[in-house]
Amino acid sequence: MSKVFVTGGTGYIGSHTVLELLRNGHEVVVMDNLSNSSAESLNRVKALTGISVPFYQADLLDKEAMSAIFAEHTFESVVHFAGLKAVGESVEKPLWYYKNNITGTLNLLEVMQENRVKNLVFSSSCTVYGEPDKVPISEDAPLSAVNPYGQTKLTIEYILRDLFQADQDWNMAILRYFNPVGADQSGTMGEDPNGIPNNLMPYVTQVAVGHLPYLRVFGNDYPTQDGTGIRDYIHVTDLALGHLKAIETLRLSPGLIRCNLGTGNGYSVLDVVKAFETASGVAIPYQFMPRRAGDAAAAYADPTLAETLLGWRAERDLEQMCKDSWKWQVNNPNGYS
Repeated sequence: MSKVFVTGGTGYIGSHTVLELLRNGHEVVVMDNLSNSSAESLNRVKALTGISVPFYQADLLDKEAMSAIFAEHTFESVVHFAGLKAVGESVEKPLWYYKNNITGTLNLLEVMQENRVKNLVFSSSCTVYGEPDKVPISEDAPLSAVNPYGQTKLTIEYILRDLFQADQDWNMAILRYFNPVGADQSGTMGEDPNGIPNNLMPYVTQVAVGHLPYLRVFGNDYPTQDGTGIRDYIHVTDLALGHLKAIETLRLSPGLIRCNLGTGNGYSVLDVVKAFETASGVAIPYQFMPRRAGDAAAAYADPTLAETLLGWRAERDLEQMCKDSWKWQVNNPNGYS
């Protein structure tokens, strides 16, 4: 199997992907600056796999540090997760987001090019579709980010497209995620956000364990069945396995591919709350708040292309997502700390 360099590999999606790469026989090297993650996640990976992953605490903006890592290892592929990811924060600090996400990615691509490593799986986002005019969303939908975070993802997609057009020795998979939730079924790894969570599921689980008094539901007047926003929630293990399929696909069919990773099912905020209450046996109090700017009424994927190109399909349902999220939070009420 191949040796894979994973940027942002101690984060939520990154650490679960590292786990699945190891379970499937790949060698992995991780780099992360730990700005919004914990190196403890790799201790959990070791406990589950028996494998100690080489880890470098370094930043994408430090090109010399990255070059040193590439001088030490011979990589076949890179999976690129590292980046700032909070939509609200990106609106407040756009320059920080552009510098970190775009300049950092340019540094990575230059180091890869200098070391003749040209297989890349990029962590993009459904935010590149902006406010969709129809659902489900397919890969040929118009692209138009509505916040700086989404714009950084879209800009990087354009950079990768232009790089491929200039040099077709590059092989790249752009994976547009919908809403990752859940945790490894062991209950030892999961989502551990800093401060008050930005995403629905960790917010729900922190209410369930008593860290937060109630769930804030943004908007109850959308044109949906219960007035709350509809999203495509995907189990993080399914998402991680999508990256393995992408690495495999690039080896067999080189080129540039863009795929949605979602389930194709839309669930409202209240659907998720009810499913979580059933899975956990814990009531989740909630209060309605005004809509957030830029939130679409409904956004869920057409995942057909991922099945066609990658041979990948999400297998875990909402009940499993809720059960695994709850198991992680109960076993780790304070996250990794």
